[in-house]
Amino acid sequence: MTQEVHTQVTAEELAHAFEEEAPPIDLSRYAVEDWVTLAVFWGMSFCVFLQFFTRYVMNNSFAWTEEIAINCLVVVVFLGSVMCTRTTRHIHVDVLYHYLPAGAGRYLALAVNVITICFFAYMSWLLWRYVGIVHRERMVTINLPRNVVFYAVFAGFVLMMLRAIQVFIGNIRRGYSALERPAAFDGLGE
Repeated sequence: MTQEVHTQVTAEELAHAFEEEAPPIDLSRYAVEDWVTLAVFWGMSFCVFLQFFTRYVMNNSFAWTEEIAINCLVVVVFLGSVMCTRTTRHIHVDVLYHYLPAGAGRYLALAVNVITICFFAYMSWLLWRYVGIVHRERMVTINLPRNVVFYAVFAGFVLMMLRAIQVFIGNIRRGYSALERPAAFDGLGE
């Protein structure tokens, strides 16, 4: 059984710890779509809080808050996926690349990039067609157009396609991808 070790710290040392210079904040790794996603997330959080407050505190809930929160969640998921595409944080299986020769792994990784780009392009096209069919739909509990949500999902797929193209170009320039060398992408810099 291991025993915990606690280092004694004086009150003066503790007080000086708060005086240390904080490292500078670097927001450069965030893109425009990240900030939009954050704003929609806070809108969703506000709706959930309002729903909780009106239901359990006032005992008279606003019915529209649930539908707005659900639609905000859909937008957060698809716009948040753009960040995952840009930073290559989507779930992927890279165990096969450990057993393949480097050349074969390289071609397979590039093929995966191309397939990903094609998938996002196809989904964008399907969403564009779908929005054309249901563009007049209204929300159930509040008289707002649902096409705002569908256009946001469409924008998410278009942005994922564009970010996947950027990742593809970066992988070509770099000479490897996250599939081939996952350890190179573990830091916050990539």
